Amino acid sequence: MKQQLVERELTSEGPSRRTPGKGKRSVTVNLAESVLGWLYARGHLSDAQFAAGECLRRDFERAQLAAGVTMRWDPVRVKGGGPDHSLNPSERQIAARERFSGAIALAGPGLSDILWRVVCAGEGLPSAERALAWPARSGKLVLGIALDRVAGYYRIGR
Repeated sequence: MKQQLVERELTSEGPSRRTPGKGKRSVTVNLAESVLGWLYARGHLSDAQFAAGECLRRDFERAQLAAGVTMRWDPVRVKGGGPDHSLNPSERQIAARERFSGAIALAGPGLSDILWRVVCAGEGLPSAERALAWPARSGKLVLGIALDRVAGYYRIGR
């Protein structure tokens, strides 16, 4: 897969979509790394759908819902920034888990499967379609519908 490297400004919340200004810290991001990034870069997802998917993925990661590893790698603590800046780390994790659960619940039982597989687990659409026993090429349409619902939950595109 061809890399799509772009320079992004580094903020307390991670890389932003802004191009770094003079004297700002920056990071090189490969937009082709995630399935959502790949779909968005090729015009298969709207801005709102992509933003909703990124919000869902961020909450999934902040809630630490992924499988654990043998060693604990606590994130570096950064002062300020973000919607949960006044909360301690445990409260931020709980708040992220509640947002993630709310978004998945709003998507519903049929749509939450594709969201989890593609957005959170990083599975490709063909693999997700096979695992869910769906017809080929149906995943993109269903993922779009699911991301529209998640965008409504996060109040994106309104």
